Amino acid sequence: MTLKKSVEIFVTGLVQGVGFRPFVYRIAAVLGLNGTVENRNDGVKIRIEGSENQIDDFVLALKNEAPPASSIRSLQLAEVDWQGFADFSIVKSENISEEITEISPDIAVCNDCLTDMKIQEHRIDYPFINCTNCGPRFTIIQDLPYDRDKTTMDKFMMCNTCHQEYTNIMDRRFHAQPIACNHCGPEYELHYQGDKLNKFKEICDFCAALIDEGQVLAMKGLGGFHLACDALNATAVRRLRDLKHRESKPLAIMFRNIQLLKEVAYINEDEEHTLLSWRRPIVILKLKTDFAIPDEVSNGLKTLGVMLPYLPFHHLLFEKLQTNAIVLTSGNISDEPIVIDNQLAIGKLAPISDALLLYNRDIYNRTDDSVVFVSGGKERIIRRSRGYVPNPVLLNFNAEGIFAAGAELKNCFCIGKGRQAILSQHIGDLKNISTYDFYTQTATQFLKLFRLKPSVIVADLHPDYLSTRFAEKLNVPVISVQHHHAHVASCMAEHGLDENVIGISFDGTGYGDDGNTWGGEFFICDFERYKRIYHFEYVPVPGGDKASEEAWRMAVSYLYKVYGPSFAELKLPLFTQISPDKVKLLVQAIDKNINTPLTSSAGRLFDAVSALTGICTRNNFEAEAPMRLEAAIKMGVSEFYPHSVKNENICFDDTIKSIVEDVLRLTDSGIIAAKFHNTIVNIIQTIAEKARTSFQINKVVMSGGVFQNRYLLENAEKVLTDAGFEVFTQTLVPSNDGGIALGQLAVAARKFVKSESL
Repeated sequence: MTLKKSVEIFVTGLVQGVGFRPFVYRIAAVLGLNGTVENRNDGVKIRIEGSENQIDDFVLALKNEAPPASSIRSLQLAEVDWQGFADFSIVKSENISEEITEISPDIAVCNDCLTDMKIQEHRIDYPFINCTNCGPRFTIIQDLPYDRDKTTMDKFMMCNTCHQEYTNIMDRRFHAQPIACNHCGPEYELHYQGDKLNKFKEICDFCAALIDEGQVLAMKGLGGFHLACDALNATAVRRLRDLKHRESKPLAIMFRNIQLLKEVAYINEDEEHTLLSWRRPIVILKLKTDFAIPDEVSNGLKTLGVMLPYLPFHHLLFEKLQTNAIVLTSGNISDEPIVIDNQLAIGKLAPISDALLLYNRDIYNRTDDSVVFVSGGKERIIRRSRGYVPNPVLLNFNAEGIFAAGAELKNCFCIGKGRQAILSQHIGDLKNISTYDFYTQTATQFLKLFRLKPSVIVADLHPDYLSTRFAEKLNVPVISVQHHHAHVASCMAEHGLDENVIGISFDGTGYGDDGNTWGGEFFICDFERYKRIYHFEYVPVPGGDKASEEAWRMAVSYLYKVYGPSFAELKLPLFTQISPDKVKLLVQAIDKNINTPLTSSAGRLFDAVSALTGICTRNNFEAEAPMRLEAAIKMGVSEFYPHSVKNENICFDDTIKSIVEDVLRLTDSGIIAAKFHNTIVNIIQTIAEKARTSFQINKVVMSGGVFQNRYLLENAEKVLTDAGFEVFTQTLVPSNDGGIALGQLAVAARKFVKSESL
């Protein structure tokens, strides 16, 4: 006699909006099992009845055959009373408690939908085609559980055909909340010189012709508007830069397909996997020198940010385009947030483009394109947004009720739900009212969506950050966390470390405990406490924040420190680009301590060396000088410059003298760049070994924006690993300030847990 049993299975993780319930139904049907499956705001609950062997096979299929975009975090089984279900059914979603399940990020259009777009009569060339395996998710969701009436698709009434698919459990579009077709779904509208086009075929033809003719198109994307032009037309790219007020920062390109992309850039297996993944981020690739990409795109750098089509519209557009690549950059002006509202686009983007492409579905959650690079076989996130948010980072401790405000630059905030850390999408630099409004609006939406009532706020130690001021307005206790400790803690939280480590934090700026600006730091730390054991020696920052734009100021500061007033007599190329009067004024400011705060910043040191070599004297965009210094590196150089360690200070006087000597003897700047980078790698290894000897710690954690430097990251990881260290670097969140909030949350959680039970 076969033993029958009834089991309740509760599944948590990314299991809503990814076709999980239809998948459950289908495997139940195949195995001949009866029961129910339902979405709840805290997960998916399954009741299943059948033989013990059938149920074992069912659980195995749940684990091994789940939809590609899903991710099961936990699967709990409990035997329950037999109910005698007559069949298997999907029951109405239930909203219980304040618990939440994971919300799916937006998913690139799948191959099945691209096929349907050519053969399904009601979806021929339909630019909003989607199914349970692809399409908009986070950008349209307004509340949980994830059902159509809680998304911006609510106003679109399904036609009979779509409704039949939506209610047919065996259909790939069963309960695909954004389901739509040519008869009932969202529609595009093109604005051009006072006229409007509404027929999609005409719109697509017109957009393609416009781009091929060298014009600029503003078009509504998945999480906001983009500006587009022919990437292979230098004149068009220059014009787009002028219109957007983006003088020199590299622009992202979308290529027709990966085969054509391989003609342009070097792509390894890991990079190809990322490019083709359902997340479809922008991937930073190394350019092939023999391909004629206009210099106006990457502005002289040897890398290029590239992506592949991820919307149905992108595929349809490329079918009409003659060019194989288009610039696709955020639809905004300067440092403002990407535009998501149609009326705002008409007011702001129409005047700076030749045509404006809209559609009538609202974007609820703004998202930029995510940016990554691959190093050491691992994906490293630079900007975390579309395709990644709001996937949580799983913690090994409770962080319930904590709101982490993040940093001032590249801001993301983070909220704690149980053992989940949920980071916001990329917000940007909190330097203007529009970005701050985006921050406050998104924070309010997250608190509602994820049912969080903050019990504690954690913010940066810097008193003047707007993120800190926002935190203070929430009227709950505020904990301050030092910036660089948060960097290290972020990496620790990602890797599940909860112990003393050797923490290395290199970035451009961060408020230190002594009131100075830190940024080249070596710690012994855990989540609760940190000891600063070594740091880059302090140097004045002439002009304060101005020096982050004018890299030559830091070169003058280091030269003055090393040589005294006689530095101006050195026959350096730098002094042919900077007037003597400016240099003299800077020296006077240093002597009189006028707006010359002290810094230990690694970023400012990279600025100084880039300017000193004549590679880049001014940052026209953030970190341009260090990026150009990295791009100049001549491979195969193993030498490094001398340096010294005096007590806890890492002194670069000998480094600067040696660089000056190389510059004066006309040494190739690529060799100088390589030797300087090797010097920093050597310092990392030297200090790590000193720390290991003194503190008996073998785990090294590296974080901070400077570690987005691929050469530095890869070589530092290699020398440390070869020296027997366990090395931890970031992959799930950015090592730049976009990951700070995770570290803030982790520090607060561990400190708060000690005094009060969460």
